[in-house]
Amino acid sequence: QVQLVESGGGLVQPGESLRLSCAASGSIFSINVMGWYRQAPGKEREWVAVIITSTGATNYADPVKGRFTISRDNAKNTMYLQMNSLKPEDTAVYYCRATADGYPYWGRGTQVTVSS
Repeated sequence: QVQLVESGGGLVQPGESLRLSCAASGSIFSINVMGWYRQAPGKEREWVAVIITSTGATNYADPVKGRFTISRDNAKNTMYLQMNSLKPEDTAVYYCRATADGYPYWGRGTQVTVSS
């Protein structure tokens, strides 16, 4: 079992930055992939970014490339999403996901609102 807790969401103006955190606990040594997803009101959940825990390799969805950075601090068992140049269309609930032994685990989400 893996438990994930997100934090760092909030209300910001367009162009500002936020950093989300995802703290993992439980069977963390079995995690091989971690990622961020988001779900805007009335829309389906979409993938944002992913990181391979063993290699640090990353990949991003096109809408966030060049603005968001995913990273992981293995010593703290925490994953981050640095979000810069935020736009109103980035408004969503952001979820942390981890894959361990082939099973997906989700956090409960943190709200990000970008509005002037």
